[in-house]
Amino acid sequence: MAGWVEHEGRAVALPRSDIDTDQIIPARFMSASRSEGYGGFLFADLREGDAAFPLDRHPGASVLVTGPNFGCGSSREAAVYALVDAGIRVVVAESFADIFAGNAVNNGLLPARVAETGAILDALGTGTAPARVDLERGTLTVGGRDHPVELPDIWRRKLINGWDDIDLTRAHADDIAAFRETRAARAPWAMPRGA
Repeated sequence: MAGWVEHEGRAVALPRSDIDTDQIIPARFMSASRSEGYGGFLFADLREGDAAFPLDRHPGASVLVTGPNFGCGSSREAAVYALVDAGIRVVVAESFADIFAGNAVNNGLLPARVAETGAILDALGTGTAPARVDLERGTLTVGGRDHPVELPDIWRRKLINGWDDIDLTRAHADDIAAFRETRAARAPWAMPRGA
């Protein structure tokens, strides 16, 4: 996965709270191969019969602004795949389900915690606005107005470098090797044979 520092796109509002992973991608679509992409299944049930669905009105949007507790429900990583495959790079909300947020960061999607999300939703209404995210500054700019993003340093590091949890561990390979050598010298009895 490629890392990123800044993203510019269009923001669109989906003013709903407690959007769970089954609403993001209904389970019946998860039998499709990941290589085929999940973007076409994003919000399938919410979109059905709703000609005014925000992402259908504004298909080029890449920043989704929504209500609190986004990504609650099951731990399905396919919810993140569906968002990413549909071109969403940033989801803005006051809060996210923990497992969803971790899956998002590991797949290059920013779960941007913004305290002023309600004001952004009101400003967007049913339209769109230019949006810019700067990971280094920890800001989201929508319609020319800056909003601070709650962004843990570890998330920032993973997103900028394009890392998942395994890559993060590999970044400490030299320290791990040094510890192993020191531990083997101090307590050889604790090391497995042939290690």
